[in-house]
Amino acid sequence: MKSHRWFTPWALVLPALIWLFVFSIWPTLNTIRLSFTNTKPLGGGDFVGFRNFVDLFKDEQLGYALLNSAIYMVVCLPLLTIGPLLIAILIQKKLPGITFFRTAFYTPVIASAVVVGLMWTWLLDDRGLINNMASSLGFIQGPLPFLTDRWLVLFSAISLTVWKGLGYYMIIYVSALGNVPKELHEAAAVDGASVVRRFFNVTLPSLRNTIVLVSILVSVSALRVFSELYILTGSKGGPGGQDMSVVMLIQQYARGFYGDLGYASALSIVLFVVTIVPMLVLVRINRKANDQ
Repeated sequence: MKSHRWFTPWALVLPALIWLFVFSIWPTLNTIRLSFTNTKPLGGGDFVGFRNFVDLFKDEQLGYALLNSAIYMVVCLPLLTIGPLLIAILIQKKLPGITFFRTAFYTPVIASAVVVGLMWTWLLDDRGLINNMASSLGFIQGPLPFLTDRWLVLFSAISLTVWKGLGYYMIIYVSALGNVPKELHEAAAVDGASVVRRFFNVTLPSLRNTIVLVSILVSVSALRVFSELYILTGSKGGPGGQDMSVVMLIQQYARGFYGDLGYASALSIVLFVVTIVPMLVLVRINRKANDQ
């Protein structure tokens, strides 16, 4: 006997489908449409073909932004994939004061990005805590330009991202470690395997899918970085705008009454392509490892 009408399943998923269409599918289709126009925020605009995409190759700031995003991902990927795993293993141990360290590692996650950025700006300023301490100890003769030198700004932002992300990815690893069968560790210990050997032969293989997931999340987040660079550079993108990320560049072109939504949309498509490439590579690597 049928317990429901034919449309009941559709009625249940309809709110989710509407949400998906309004906030995901329609904005994506509209972005693709806008990338072939010269639309302004106040409306209007004409079809310009591939002109926005051709202009991308002449945009010097896009080159800087892509380089910054690539460096961001290359540095953050190993630090935020391996670091949280080691911390997750550490905080599982019953050590004196370990509760304090658990709280300390997770606190940056719940802190506002703006507040954290302002704290780091205060620390890294020419008259900030780090420069004053280094100068007092005689390590430096003058202040290090953490917030005005192109590369120091970039690596300061990377440090901020790593510091803030350790706790977040640590929680994912803690959850995954709870699913690693204890029997495997016990059997390996009985066979005489050391702690290090059990880590490489039992823990790591059991966490392979989680490590791939974290790697993908870190890569995507690094390529889409915005808050850290925006706050540390005061929204100007560092000296000459050389510390902008692709997202900052999109925001710069799209904002204001005279913004160029067409060009900003073309940049968004470039960001989508750049973001999806490392994700596909990591998934392929994981699939090959599972097949072996």
